[in-house]
Amino acid sequence: MKLGIVSAIYDGFTFEEMIDHASATGYECVEVACWPQGKAERRYAGVSHIDVDNTSEEYIAYVKDYCAKKNITISSLAFYPNTMDGDLAKRQAAIDHLKKVINMSSLMGVNMVTTFIGRDQTKTVEENLEIFKEVWPPIIKLAEEKGVKVAIENCPMLFGADQWPGGQNLFTTPKLWRKMFELIPSDNFGINYDPSHFIWQQIDYVKPLYEFKDKIFHVHYKDIKVYEDKLNDVGIMAYPLEYMSPKLPGLGDVDWGKYVSALTDIGYEGPTCVEVEDKAFEGSRERILDSCVLSYRYMRQFVI
Repeated sequence: MKLGIVSAIYDGFTFEEMIDHASATGYECVEVACWPQGKAERRYAGVSHIDVDNTSEEYIAYVKDYCAKKNITISSLAFYPNTMDGDLAKRQAAIDHLKKVINMSSLMGVNMVTTFIGRDQTKTVEENLEIFKEVWPPIIKLAEEKGVKVAIENCPMLFGADQWPGGQNLFTTPKLWRKMFELIPSDNFGINYDPSHFIWQQIDYVKPLYEFKDKIFHVHYKDIKVYEDKLNDVGIMAYPLEYMSPKLPGLGDVDWGKYVSALTDIGYEGPTCVEVEDKAFEGSRERILDSCVLSYRYMRQFVI
């Protein structure tokens, strides 16, 4: 396994600054954020360190050469939109850009894209599965044609009132994974596995690794801390951020030794990337950089 980092935390950093810091810290790979240019609609979105509209040979060669000089590989091109948004214009824009990311991943020889399925948050699971059957087969077909694996993160995208009631990503539980893999039985369609999202859903975050071992293309290291006193006050039907918070690896409730041990059990040898989303480390640019270093130091004890 290679230990890497998701570049979204380096918001405001140039591509070169991001690669320089990741390399100097000791990371071996980077999951590179590739959002469209413009204002972010949420935290950790809107960051773009590779311009997927620039498919010139010169630009691609520059990016690859710069990474090589810094001993960094690109684990994936990342874009996490809502491709099943209830607003059809937003839905189409997300799909169009995702296809560009898939194309760029192929051209660069990365051959991996990390993303969300999306969800119409106002509709039922059953209704969203019907949308999935319409939206996603053409996306996966393109990925197959380009030789790109698409790894879906299991984040429910349900944090507060803006995503209520259903959240903005359908790919949230083992039961739904089975259904979607049945609907699209493609070797290019798999999982970007993040244990933290199972913590607050009260789902075993280790057991699914064994069942879905052949579908795990990419792995995240992010922690979640559930505040029992707050949970006892608001209950599980409250907005999740009322009783939990993302934390740096080692500062939350994930047992990382147990988790990485399971990854070694299933023979996983792909990229594993720290995802930093800890508000306690967002006070300054220096604190952000500190969070990347602290996460590296903690996870390095498990990943050699």
